[in-house]
Amino acid sequence: MSKLRLLSAAIFAGLVQQALAETIQLKDKVTLNAQIITEKRDRIFVDLGYTILEIPRSQVVKIFKGEMLSSQKNIETTPATAMTATPGSTASHSEGYHTALMPPTVKDVRELVNLLGEAVVQVRTPAALGSGFFINEDGFLITNFHVIEGETELSIEVYHQTNGQLERKVYKNVRIVSINKFQDMALLQIVDKEAPKFKYVLLGDADSLAVGENVFAIGSPLGLERTVTQGIVSTKTREMGGELYLQTSTQINPGNSGGPLFNMRGEAVGITNMKITFGEGLGFAIPVGAVKFFLDHRDAFAYSSDNPGNPYRYLPPPSRFSKDDSKKP
Repeated sequence: MSKLRLLSAAIFAGLVQQALAETIQLKDKVTLNAQIITEKRDRIFVDLGYTILEIPRSQVVKIFKGEMLSSQKNIETTPATAMTATPGSTASHSEGYHTALMPPTVKDVRELVNLLGEAVVQVRTPAALGSGFFINEDGFLITNFHVIEGETELSIEVYHQTNGQLERKVYKNVRIVSINKFQDMALLQIVDKEAPKFKYVLLGDADSLAVGENVFAIGSPLGLERTVTQGIVSTKTREMGGELYLQTSTQINPGNSGGPLFNMRGEAVGITNMKITFGEGLGFAIPVGAVKFFLDHRDAFAYSSDNPGNPYRYLPPPSRFSKDDSKKP
């Protein structure tokens, strides 16, 4: 009987402790308000109410302890982070993309293609064809700059799944939001008023990849839409033209440009953008960290219709000072 009472007291004490929450500040402007269950040297475990989240110490900026938590624990949404949570343990960032709060389950390529196929699109211009992928449900998508370079007449081909069948839909009301010619990235948005909510891709972490790890790409090589190719990460730090790329044995061909390179958890870890033409299995992708930086600072890369083909933005020159102006303090 005494053991039962002791156990009950321990459970009650645990419930009292759970009434207190810590505010955990993470990298990428993410803030959690949750109960810390266990702290270890290299990671911490927190209770989100519907799941237990493991957070690497390297992602934690600061922990504020002693704040009260409401009866239903959740992730705190603040204007600064605009971060929300879903039962799938994903975080949406104010910059318009989504990441996983905890690593998704590893699946095989067949399962992942069924889950991700709708989020990968074909990007067409009068002079070129490439691939792209949605980063949120509002029609924002990523592709390569070289796919749309010098063009303003764009169309996006999407495959919507309806009643188990894929239906092709072409959207022609597309705007260019931001461009980064130097790192070969462009942010587009479908602005068709009749467009539905789109399936999107989670952005992963290329730093967590291991050389030899399986990856796969979905794209439209030579216009063959929804083509899937698989390979491994050959190296994570291939320097070319002053930039670092992921090198992969995944087959990359013209038309794959702008499409996602996925890990086996279904997260985009890069944007496929080039290959060595006189070799086989020598494809390259822009690491997803560069993609996040581009999105986090997309206002700095905002597209200007006055100077569409130039990555630089020029300010107007100052006007000449008059004699009266020169005398003012």
